Amino acid sequence: MMLLRANRSPDIDCTMGKFMSAPKILIIEDSPADLQLLQHGLNQQGEPYELVVLQDGEEALHFIDQQRSGAKTQPCVIVLDLHLPKHTGVEVLRALRQDPILTHVSVVVLTTLAAPMEEAEVRRIGAHFREKPMGLDEFTALAKFILDLCKSPSLARV
Repeated sequence: MMLLRANRSPDIDCTMGKFMSAPKILIIEDSPADLQLLQHGLNQQGEPYELVVLQDGEEALHFIDQQRSGAKTQPCVIVLDLHLPKHTGVEVLRALRQDPILTHVSVVVLTTLAAPMEEAEVRRIGAHFREKPMGLDEFTALAKFILDLCKSPSLARV
C-alpha cells in the first residue's frame, strides 16, 4: 500500500492543506502511468486530498479486511480498475458492497475495455462505470468528478 498526500509535483508536497480534513481517496490501479495521470488531475483541482494506492485485487481484499478490524478513516471514494491482477475489479466491488463499513462508499470503476455484460454487472452492484481517460484533460475531468463525489453524498451510489 502506498500513501500519498496532495502533491503538485512528483515529490510529495505537504503544503496544500490539513490532511485530517482532506478527503481520503483509495485508488486500486495496477498501471503506474494511469495513477500518475490521475494524480496530476487531482493536483489540478487545487484542493487537498489524501491518496491511498493499492496495486492489485489481493491488496484490495486485504484492505477491506483491515477496515472491518477498525481502521481509523474510510475513503470517501474508491477508484477501481476493472482488470486487476490476482482478483478482478468485479470481485473487489462485490466484497466492498458486502462489507458493512464500506458499502456506502462511492466506487468509480474504470476500464479501457469492457464487455457490455461487465458494465451492466458493475452498475447493478452499485458503482459508477467509466471508460479510462485517454488524455490529461479527461483525467482532470475524472479527478473533478471524484472530488465532487467526496463533497456530495447524494452522488455516492448509482
